[in-house]
Amino acid sequence: MEPQTNPFTALSLIAAPAVLTNACSMLALGTGNRLARTVDRARQLTKELEQQTEPRSLSARATSRELAATQRRMLMLIKAMRDFYTAVGGFAAAVLVSLLGAVFTPLVNDWVAMIIEIGAVGIGTIAVGALMKGSLLLIRETRIAVKVMEERAVQAQRRFAILEEDEAEVQDLDA
Repeated sequence: MEPQTNPFTALSLIAAPAVLTNACSMLALGTGNRLARTVDRARQLTKELEQQTEPRSLSARATSRELAATQRRMLMLIKAMRDFYTAVGGFAAAVLVSLLGAVFTPLVNDWVAMIIEIGAVGIGTIAVGALMKGSLLLIRETRIAVKVMEERAVQAQRRFAILEEDEAEVQDLDA
């Protein structure tokens, strides 16, 4: 079936960029929320560090490491948001160039139509690349967040174990 008479061609040209634009918008929204939470966490950690009386204590060093990880996460999230916004703009531009091409292709030379097609595909490719790059940044950022949570869990478990040992020693002394 010829592309001009195939109804799926027109549907694909309209629906695919719309779905991708929506996906990028949702990723940008979620990334913005993650960034806001990360900024709040960085403020909290900074406040905790400022209140430390012993800057070289284990607690201060752990808080400092977590703050450094949080700063890395913030930078990654900002870059991911930039990539998602680039993708949204790229998909919108690809749709616009494709629509202009559909309107003007019958009126222009074949080489002009080819340039319009290459332009639309090129812009769409850049948008897909930005979407993939932003997604990879989110994966890396999530790994950092999970690593920080694992470290905090280990610290809490150690603290709890020490408390249990202290309680056992007190009970032994009372006996």
